[in-house]
Amino acid sequence: MAGVTVIKLTGENHSDIDFVSDQIKAICDNGGVELRGPIPLPTRRLIVPCRKAPSGEGNETYDHWEMRIHKRLLEMKIATAKDQTALRSIAKISIPDTVSIELSMRTVN
Repeated sequence: MAGVTVIKLTGENHSDIDFVSDQIKAICDNGGVELRGPIPLPTRRLIVPCRKAPSGEGNETYDHWEMRIHKRLLEMKIATAKDQTALRSIAKISIPDTVSIELSMRTVN
């Protein structure tokens, strides 16, 4: 029975995310696994305005702090035992602390 593994990479530093996605892509190319992606998802911008003067005196001036969250999506088609060994080798990749990875699996008829 064939299945699809969806890998979602999330992090603040896009170069770390691209590094991990390139490693996954290289493993799939070497193992002969069908891979879709990396698909860049929209970047989420979190903006926090903070008042410069906490006392309330003077002009109302603000600092604007911003954090960007980048996402990449990869889909692997798992059909044989050889494809499962590629998935095991992906699980052994050293992932930086700034990148979080989410795996979800589903069967395809």
